[in-house]
Amino acid sequence: MNPHDFTWIFALGIVGSISDAFGIGANDVANSFASSVSSGSLTLAQACIIAIFTEFLGAFLLGSNTSETIKGGILSVELFAPQPEILMLGMLCALVGSAVWVIYASKKGIPVSTTHSIVGAIMGVGIAAFGGGAIQWGYSGVAKIITSWFVSPVAAGIVTSIIYLPTRYLILENPNSLERGIKAIPIYFFFTSLIGAFYIIYKGAPGTDASSMSVGVIVGISVGVAVAVTAFSWVFFVKWLRRRVIGKENIRWYHLPVVHFVKYRPMPEPVVEQSTEVSSELEGGGEIDGKMHAGAKDFSDEADCEADADAQANEVEGSSKYSPAAIVKRLKYYALRGIKKDVRNLGNKKLANVHAAARKFDDDTEYLFSFLQVITACLASFSHGSNDVANAAGPIASIYDIWKTAKVDISGKAPVPLWILAMAGVSIDIGLITFGYHVMRRLGNGVTYLSPSRGFSAELGTSLTVLTASKIGLPVSTTHCITGAITAIGLCNGNFRALNWKMLMWCFLSWVITLPIAGLVGGLLFAFGSNAPNKLF
Repeated sequence: MNPHDFTWIFALGIVGSISDAFGIGANDVANSFASSVSSGSLTLAQACIIAIFTEFLGAFLLGSNTSETIKGGILSVELFAPQPEILMLGMLCALVGSAVWVIYASKKGIPVSTTHSIVGAIMGVGIAAFGGGAIQWGYSGVAKIITSWFVSPVAAGIVTSIIYLPTRYLILENPNSLERGIKAIPIYFFFTSLIGAFYIIYKGAPGTDASSMSVGVIVGISVGVAVAVTAFSWVFFVKWLRRRVIGKENIRWYHLPVVHFVKYRPMPEPVVEQSTEVSSELEGGGEIDGKMHAGAKDFSDEADCEADADAQANEVEGSSKYSPAAIVKRLKYYALRGIKKDVRNLGNKKLANVHAAARKFDDDTEYLFSFLQVITACLASFSHGSNDVANAAGPIASIYDIWKTAKVDISGKAPVPLWILAMAGVSIDIGLITFGYHVMRRLGNGVTYLSPSRGFSAELGTSLTVLTASKIGLPVSTTHCITGAITAIGLCNGNFRALNWKMLMWCFLSWVITLPIAGLVGGLLFAFGSNAPNKLF
């Protein structure tokens, strides 16, 4: 092989990488924000706007400049050294195999691990190329992945319960829960910012100087950040909450730094009108549940989607269905309809018994936790973008490196150019915006009833579990952790009926079949391509 041979593999690899990153956004990122959107702390549109910045910046600024050639060390890269072009083909087939399964699972609303998907696809390629003996089946390979199916949800569930239960019994169930909640908010900000700062520095910044810092230095920086955030919340945010929630004043988020100097602002008289937009819980103040059905429009039927798109296109005065103005309007509708979905499932009759079994608490007290949940969602998304972007960027980086050099780097590492990180980051954002609502709809309130306090506990518990498990070497998956955390929240109601067990069984089944399905697609594609005739005459 010579440099720049097999350009067609490189070109198709870019398409495969974009597709895989699209699936990551539609599935992995979507399940990260599912609890925030389902609890009402964020609307779907707000979550997408936040993710556009946090995911892309995490991927582009903090994404690792090197990546494992074979994800997870499941297969020795030295096997491909004699024929570098075979590794190019293998990575292409792995990308396609992973993308096919993740996008299909996203369409069905099933949360799966995108990391396990790409590993499974590479396993299929390895078996097709060298047989089953080439795969690492022990704890350093496949057995570690299987262990994560059980360790991840159980560990996250335990940590989440430790966070949520004291909150419930000491604050939410207290007759004076609102006052207790306001006094406790700075404490929650301290631990949230401490864990978030430590998570980003320690886990979310590969390739930076943070990787060479000692744990003590990282802890010191994190404590400093936490103290500063806590002081700000104590001086400004507590005052803002008292005026906003207790005093029912019409003060906005931008009044926060000057809240001590803002004069009394009474709430305007309510205007009764029909709104077709999803209201903003953060702007509305309190009464999270009271605004859950605020004009959220659900186009679950694709036929209705098409009819609505045509209707909007025909609204253009004096234009036909196929005029440029109507086409542009229809394209805009399809591009943005993914953020206008009702993903909260609060009016779903099939889930009515599940939601009714969960205990409800004071709306104003729940509102206090909305801000904390937004912070945990942002931190988790930023760190996710910096780490999981390698699932889509790693294989194409390997293809690109071989295409340029015509050889395999037996060190097992491939350089990742900035343009690949940017490409993957943009594709992740597009996947979330256009397709992420499927997973959000199923994973959030589709599993159990979520409120801001519950969602905050689940997200913080997941982040803490992933951070701790990574440090001590336990195999965990973010997708599995958030599912286990939400399950624990449901169990904390003390009623088994507060959980949608059917959905949970589907989730676990999808984890089990991810490896074989992605491996089957990737392996069959590789077997077809590597054994096909290479001469026409």
